[in-house]
Amino acid sequence: MPISFRFRLIPFIASLLLISLGIALAQWQTNRAQVKESLAAQMTERQQLPALALNAQTLPEQILPFRKLQLTGQLIREWPLYVDNRPLQGKAGLYVLMPFKLAGSSKYVLIARGWHPRNGRDRMQMPDVPVPAGQIVLQGMMRDKLDRVMQLGQAEIVKPGSLLQNVDVEALAKQTGWDFYPFVLEQTSVFEDGLLRDWPQPSLGADKHRGYAFQWYALALMAFLFFVVTGIRRGKN
Repeated sequence: MPISFRFRLIPFIASLLLISLGIALAQWQTNRAQVKESLAAQMTERQQLPALALNAQTLPEQILPFRKLQLTGQLIREWPLYVDNRPLQGKAGLYVLMPFKLAGSSKYVLIARGWHPRNGRDRMQMPDVPVPAGQIVLQGMMRDKLDRVMQLGQAEIVKPGSLLQNVDVEALAKQTGWDFYPFVLEQTSVFEDGLLRDWPQPSLGADKHRGYAFQWYALALMAFLFFVVTGIRRGKN
């Protein structure tokens, strides 16, 4: 006896929506991966450039994320800041930050000087880190901002010696009245200060986005198979 196949509308519409959604989201994730791969290549290229001397004549378009900068000036020892919850190699610790005034300029740069372990006996006891005296030359890598952690409660009022969860350069500029560049410099110059400068590399996550894209393409394929199995049924002529 001949067999006929009957088209079912509702499974077709549901499958079409899922297939369209899966393909659209997969393409979006693929584009995100391509953007991050481009950023990773850009970051590597900039890190290989010679250090740019930052001064009053430096053009803003020259100051690029992940570019090495060289500063001449003085660390403001009266204004140490500490950024909490920054573990390193499985140890609890914090970042030590300090404003840096450029020589012959009214501009300031916020320097992430390095990492220090937390005091195991008294977590509120901040480290007393030596500060180079007088005018120095300092090198580091420009970052738009330090990696953030989840902020618990209201942002703290910044004052000398503050222990912060995150640091906001714009807020610091407002509270101090100093003219800060809108970025943070991760120090790479080695000083005898007991700090570690094993800065984490930015996690751009292109592989993660490609993994998500694969999952969305798989969803689209499953929706198509769902329609093949349930959207067309066999019946007798």
